[in-house]
Amino acid sequence: MSVIPCQQNAELQVKIREFAEVLKTQSHRLGEHGLNEFEFYNSGVFRGAIERVRGQFSATMRDKREFVQHVLNHMQDTSFIKEWNSAGSENRHDYTVTMPSGRVAVIELKGCLDGNNTNIFERPPHAEEFILWSVCTNPGADPQHNAWSGIHTRLSAEIISRTQRVDGIMIWDMVCGTIDRPCPKLTGENDPRITVLSHYHLPPPCIYLLPATIPSPRNNPHPPPQRLEKVEMLQSFANCFHADENDINYVQFMVAHEGAETVRSTTITRNGAEQHKSNKPPIRRS
Repeated sequence: MSVIPCQQNAELQVKIREFAEVLKTQSHRLGEHGLNEFEFYNSGVFRGAIERVRGQFSATMRDKREFVQHVLNHMQDTSFIKEWNSAGSENRHDYTVTMPSGRVAVIELKGCLDGNNTNIFERPPHAEEFILWSVCTNPGADPQHNAWSGIHTRLSAEIISRTQRVDGIMIWDMVCGTIDRPCPKLTGENDPRITVLSHYHLPPPCIYLLPATIPSPRNNPHPPPQRLEKVEMLQSFANCFHADENDINYVQFMVAHEGAETVRSTTITRNGAEQHKSNKPPIRRS
């Protein structure tokens, strides 16, 4: 039972920890800074360089947007969507997609879902469907932690507290299915469910369907998740990229009042089996 089939790559984690130790103890030998070992580690050069690199990796969206562009262009070329447009920097969302039926879907890109950025979203008035797409390009990240943190800890609290409906979440990016993040859903390199798209070899996405209505302790305490066919954008992703019942997850929120506090529980079901369920913590928006 798991929130998402993907697991953290244990072998890669060992290599990351080992290399981190090398960096911490041998960085003074790199470059031409002119400092001895004591001066180097007390000068702020090492810490400043680490923070600079970390910020550059966090800030860049070019590779992520290139990936999304390839995916949406492919979907348009194969008639799974009618057209798409980048929303531009002035908007709180990233892409507007017109579906073959004429429905308008809005997509907002997120990172690994475990950070505060996950909480920042606004469903625009023109959105008939509103989707969050997690593009987590850090191969060392823990998919289990990130998915649960995003869906239960962060999104459920925002949806209930701010009455912001999210129709679904897709967790899928260009690292999925690579040596850094092997995909347990695939049988091997020649799995027929792999989509070759430009220089990407993509497994099916992991899709999460959320309720069509906002959970409310008195009037709507336990709304059911939507069915895949009711969210045309996610249905198109599933059809285009060969998703099956093991790639589709259904998320239920149950909300109630306990004393002065509002509590909620989250349950994720996949292929008819309960995969993960929380207790009932109070809502604490972070």
